[in-house]
Amino acid sequence: MARVIVVTSGKGGVGKTTTSASFSAGLALKGYKVAVIDFDVGLRNLDLIMGCERRVVYDFVNVVQGEASLKQALIKDKKVPNLFVLAASQTRDKDALTKEGVGKVIDDLKADGFDFIICDSPAGIEKGAQLALYYADEAVIVTNPEVSSVRDSDRILGILQAKSKRAEEGDTPIVEHLILTRYNPERVAAGEMLAMQDVVELLSVKLLGIVPEAEEVLQASNAGTPVIMYEGVNASEAYKDIVDRFLGEDKPQRFLTVEHKSLFKKLFGK
Repeated sequence: MARVIVVTSGKGGVGKTTTSASFSAGLALKGYKVAVIDFDVGLRNLDLIMGCERRVVYDFVNVVQGEASLKQALIKDKKVPNLFVLAASQTRDKDALTKEGVGKVIDDLKADGFDFIICDSPAGIEKGAQLALYYADEAVIVTNPEVSSVRDSDRILGILQAKSKRAEEGDTPIVEHLILTRYNPERVAAGEMLAMQDVVELLSVKLLGIVPEAEEVLQASNAGTPVIMYEGVNASEAYKDIVDRFLGEDKPQRFLTVEHKSLFKKLFGK
């Protein structure tokens, strides 16, 4: 049975779309059929990170408005089997999406045999974000180790618990997961960032994983490749661990401590 997962955050710029791209790609690499939907109408970015921006003919709004079929709008990823992207519109506003229209798209994806439907939410608490989470079975909360980011994530948790379809119908609550991005142990040790334990305690959400601060994340985004596809990169390994934990594997958390470089590494940068 298909699982609908919203990737959300209260604040913009925390790595939410980067996470949606790598998380969906990682699930597809495990053999699951995955669709990832960009809910950020007017400001779409998911297609850029997934490297399919030039292949967008029809978008999410076209499907919701009945101007194109789901089959016409879904873009099959060229690098990852079983991964499909439904891009947001750049020319419409968020009012173009309706609760009924979004529900039909999700129902159609379920009928097409998708195992996971990933909803990449826009930042904030406005209509687009609420529609992204409304039909969710599970939520991945993406936050940075900063007080403002954690506070905004706490607000999103309240909306998940009050305004989702599951909450309205008195069903079992949305299962919540936490991903902590741009984590830098050196800055944590210096008191410039919140420690992992502090964030988990403040939000009371089970930690799915930590993604370390890394230049490769930006490089991957600019190259149109989810960073999970990179080899030998800490951020890639972090997202692989996250996917494994999500699927039930028991893996210890990594990237929590300062990496001490040997004299050879300091001298030669390797």
